[in-house]
Amino acid sequence: MKKNKLILCDLDGTLFDTTKVNYYSYKEALNEINYDMDYDFFIKECYGKHYKGFLPKTGLNENEMEIVHKIKKNTYSKHLNTAKINTHLFNILEFSKNEYYIALVTTASKENSEQILNFFNKKELFDLIIAAEDVENKKPNPEGFIKAMNYFSIEPEDTLIFEDSDVGIEAAIKSKANIFKIERF
Repeated sequence: MKKNKLILCDLDGTLFDTTKVNYYSYKEALNEINYDMDYDFFIKECYGKHYKGFLPKTGLNENEMEIVHKIKKNTYSKHLNTAKINTHLFNILEFSKNEYYIALVTTASKENSEQILNFFNKKELFDLIIAAEDVENKKPNPEGFIKAMNYFSIEPEDTLIFEDSDVGIEAAIKSKANIFKIERF
């Protein structure tokens, strides 16, 4: 059935509260190369941002950042039990799936995105997943949102975006779609 409406959702902070999952994963990865990260720094400087945007603030060089990111991706699944699901938003998506295409647009890796969706048995809800490696320009650039709209041939005025972060909201505004900001759940 051809649909003419689209819902785009961010992952971290929107569909799931993955604060602790990401924090513990990065902390473990940094500890492996004799660095550390405290929780307050993570919340203020890192959460919701792409690793190349915040890991330089820890003093790591390019090679160390890639090592840390690889370790983080490998330890992510170990900490999924600390994630919280946004039950209300998932109820809205379930209710809307017959009328709307549903896509995930995230700066998280495809691997980590699929891990959490599978952990909570939600992957089948999504018609498309656009992750970090699927775009050249990360949020606040709207590339991921525009790519999803183009994929389904859906105009911005027929698209709803659920986002939580400032960079995600900025990207959503630039895409010209309708925006719903997730504050907390």
